[in-house]
Amino acid sequence: MSDARAAGERIEQLLDALGTGGPLARQRAEELVRVVVDLYGAGLERLLEIAGPGLPESTVDALAADELVSGLLVVHGLHPYALSERVERALESVRPYLRSHGGDVELLGIDEGPQGCTVGLRLLGHCDGCAGSSATLRSAVEGAIEAAAPEVVRIDVAEPTAPAHPAPLIPVDALTVRTRE
Repeated sequence: MSDARAAGERIEQLLDALGTGGPLARQRAEELVRVVVDLYGAGLERLLEIAGPGLPESTVDALAADELVSGLLVVHGLHPYALSERVERALESVRPYLRSHGGDVELLGIDEGPQGCTVGLRLLGHCDGCAGSSATLRSAVEGAIEAAAPEVVRIDVAEPTAPAHPAPLIPVDALTVRTRE
């Protein structure tokens, strides 16, 4: 996957460099990238059509689980799983880790707005004895979502809310036991 990221970064560098050649050079370079991306998208779509509806579930899962292939399928609107399902799967993948630290995560919602997709979450529980627990748990959750759903542009994590009336340390009934005897 690091090669794909490096390729993406190199494409950005080349487009930026072409920008120094003036607006026309930049426009032509961007159009070239769009045409090549569209060509590869059409090829991926055709590949999936040829494989057909008889594609084994294990193959679909393997394609969806591969970060590079999954990202390409998302870019071309061909991913076999909806955004909500990919986010749910990502959360399920990190839940064992979160629970091992006394935590969990709740999906509050997904907004597929015009500025991109936003995921709302709430971290639950705590991490026994971990100094950076909140940051560590948050990082694990965000990393899983970013890998499963690259179209998510923002992840909002709601701060845990304290209970309105915390439970007393000693129940009131225990304090009045002697007076009843």
